[in-house]
Amino acid sequence: MKNQKREYRWSLLLLISLLVFLILVAAVLLAVAGVVLLLNLGVITELTENTADINDLLFFMSVISLIIGMVLTAVLSSVFMGPINRLINLMNRLASGDYSARLTFGRMIQAHPTFREVVDSVNTMAQELESTELLRSDFINNFSHEFKTPIVSIAGFAKLLNRGNLSPEQQKEYLQVIEEESMRLSYMATNVLNLTKVENQTILTDVSEFNLSEQIRSCVLLLESKWAKKDLELQLEFGEHMICANEELLKQVWINLLDNAVKYTPEGHTVQVRISETEDSLSAAVMNTGSEISPEHQKRIFQKFYQADESHAAQGNGVGLAIVKRIVELHKGAVSVTSENEVTVFTVTLPKRSPTNT
Repeated sequence: MKNQKREYRWSLLLLISLLVFLILVAAVLLAVAGVVLLLNLGVITELTENTADINDLLFFMSVISLIIGMVLTAVLSSVFMGPINRLINLMNRLASGDYSARLTFGRMIQAHPTFREVVDSVNTMAQELESTELLRSDFINNFSHEFKTPIVSIAGFAKLLNRGNLSPEQQKEYLQVIEEESMRLSYMATNVLNLTKVENQTILTDVSEFNLSEQIRSCVLLLESKWAKKDLELQLEFGEHMICANEELLKQVWINLLDNAVKYTPEGHTVQVRISETEDSLSAAVMNTGSEISPEHQKRIFQKFYQADESHAAQGNGVGLAIVKRIVELHKGAVSVTSENEVTVFTVTLPKRSPTNT
């Protein structure tokens, strides 16, 4: 495919070169035709009889060729500048925030594969910018709501505690709510900060060898209060597997995937974790039952700020899976999702040894 695109671009370059050559030929032919016409009219004869110098004739032909060439170039340039002006105008619209702008050329120009490629690439970019802007707006609204809810709860229960006249059981209950809502705020803020951090990171650092199986078991224990509360069955089907990677970053991957699995699994259902190994890579699959993600949502679920749960019934701000994807990419790995028959599986495949550690 890349070779084919390269051939199309070379063909466009040859076409432009051919047009320039034709302009030069046309200019010379028209100049010669003009000289022949002047010879027939007797103008050139008089000139040569008075000057008796053939150099004047050559200079005269050069001037005519130059003028004709400039005129032809100006006409054809206006034709070629049309698409360029359209592209510049579209870029200016995108820069000003009008992400609905789309690029179109005339039928003859757009018939060439290279121009079709330009149109497709620019319009895809505009579509992505428009989608990102919509997601950003939704994120601001949703995130504001997600932050406001626990803050209101904390403030309300704090006021009740401040008034006094509460039984020890009520005090314990209210303090527990305040603690849970505070942790919820902390989790959301940490996720956003983590996303910003990994997005700005281009080189994988702090690579070490550690037990991946033990790390996943620790993450499961960290979330015990959540899955125990829903009476979920946790099935950990793996042996001991070692990996060379950034331990702190990978911990975020498993916490986000397990937290999502617990969040979207109905009470009494199952969450399962499996690890498989090849000669060069490890694959960890986090599976939950009782819920599905539609194919349309699967295409966009790793975009930042995107939430498959449009009702926002479940807590979240749409950055967890974006963090997972970015961290996996930093490790030169891949993450994918499948969801059918009420079973959803997120699979993370990582090289056993980090590229920076080889």
